Amino acid sequence: MSDLCQAGLPGRDGQGAFSRMTSTEILEESGTAGLLVAALLNRYLVSLDDEELDDAWAAELFTPDAVVAFPPMSRHEGTEGMAGFHRKALSSFAATQHLGSPAVVVLDGDRAALRANLISTHVHHPRHVPPQGVLAPLFTTGTFVDGEALRTPVGWRLALLSFRLLWANGTPPPLT
Repeated sequence: MSDLCQAGLPGRDGQGAFSRMTSTEILEESGTAGLLVAALLNRYLVSLDDEELDDAWAAELFTPDAVVAFPPMSRHEGTEGMAGFHRKALSSFAATQHLGSPAVVVLDGDRAALRANLISTHVHHPRHVPPQGVLAPLFTTGTFVDGEALRTPVGWRLALLSFRLLWANGTPPPLT
């Protein structure tokens, strides 16, 4: 995670910049740019469940060298192959729904750190649930999302998204 992201986000000790700012200060600092950065995360999450993920999708959301990380499971760097990385992960499920909290955004010039909570529901393919399989129909997770965005000549783009699993209910799909 970048220095900006680490400095702007509270850790387990609650000592990050967000913990020292009031809600009013965060809103005043963020303004329109903060809304644009938060909208990037919202568009990303909504698109996972109901859109065609292709190179145009990746270019509209990410910087060319962006990193998306699900430690310790997987990581992808760069917009090249980003859509395929996501399509492959999502193909493990019959359907998904990603519900994100409003993102808290802290700006620093042309850079921004963001933090949100995420509840994800993953519906297993019929072959994995009774009577064909043994898994419960749903696999749900609660996750912290930390990220960084950069203002580019074409607008704000995500440079980093890192997902930290807090809890899970159910069983992930079998490895293929």
